Amino acid sequence: MSADQRAAPARPGRLYLIPSLLGASAPQAVLPQQGIDVARRLTHFVVETPKLARQFLKALAPERPLQSLLFSELNEHTPAERIEALLAPALQGHDLGLLTDAGCPGVADPGAELVAAAHRAGVRVVPLVGPSALLLALMGSGLNGQAFAFHGYLPAKTGLRERALRALDDAVARSGVTQLFIETPYRNEALLAAVLSTCRPATRLCVAIDLSLPSEEIVSRRVGSWRELPPPVLLRRPAIFLLGRD
Repeated sequence: MSADQRAAPARPGRLYLIPSLLGASAPQAVLPQQGIDVARRLTHFVVETPKLARQFLKALAPERPLQSLLFSELNEHTPAERIEALLAPALQGHDLGLLTDAGCPGVADPGAELVAAAHRAGVRVVPLVGPSALLLALMGSGLNGQAFAFHGYLPAKTGLRERALRALDDAVARSGVTQLFIETPYRNEALLAAVLSTCRPATRLCVAIDLSLPSEEIVSRRVGSWRELPPPVLLRRPAIFLLGRD
C-alpha cells in the first residue's frame, strides 16, 4: 500500500434514523427486524436523552455491552454550532445512529438539523421504518390524509391558545386540510376543553391516545358530539389531536 493510500480519509459511515417505541411495549411487537438489527450492531449514537436511549437499546439486546456504546446528545438545548461536530464518528468511517425519545427521528424533534448537516457533509442518510405517532393518528382518524399540517405544541396560555385553535378551525372549514397538534400529557384535558369551547360543532375532532400500546384509543367524532358524550381519560397519556371535516 502506498503512502498516499494510507493517508486517504476514511469513507464516511451512514447516518441511520432509528425509530424507537412510543411507550412501554415489546420492541419485536412494534419494530421491524431490520431496525432492531441495525440498532443492535451500532456503537455510535446521537440521542435526545441518553438515559432513555440506553433503556431502549438494552431492550434490543445489543451486540456489545451498553458501557462500550458512545452517546452524544442532541436536544432543544443543543447549540446550532455544535450540530456539525456530532457527525464526527460518521466522518471517521463509523455508522452512526440517530435516536429520539419516542417515534421517528427528524419528525417533531431536533433530529432534522443533524440530518441536514449529514446531507451537507456527504454522509448517506438511511431512514428506517418504525412507529410515527403522527402518521398512526392520521391513519386512524378517518380525516383527510391527502392534505394535512402538523403544528407541534399550541400556546399554553389562555387566549393565545384559543386564537390558535380558531385559526386551525377556520383552515379546516376553508380548505379541508387536516390539522394536527400535540400537548404535554398533563395538559391534555385543558387542551380538549379549549377545543370544545372554541371550534365549530360540525368540525371533526380526533384524539389518538397511547398509540401502539395495549391501552390505545382513537376517538373521532364531531365537536358537537364530543360536547355531549363522556371523553376518554387523557391525563398523563400521550395523545395526538386532529381537526378535520367530513
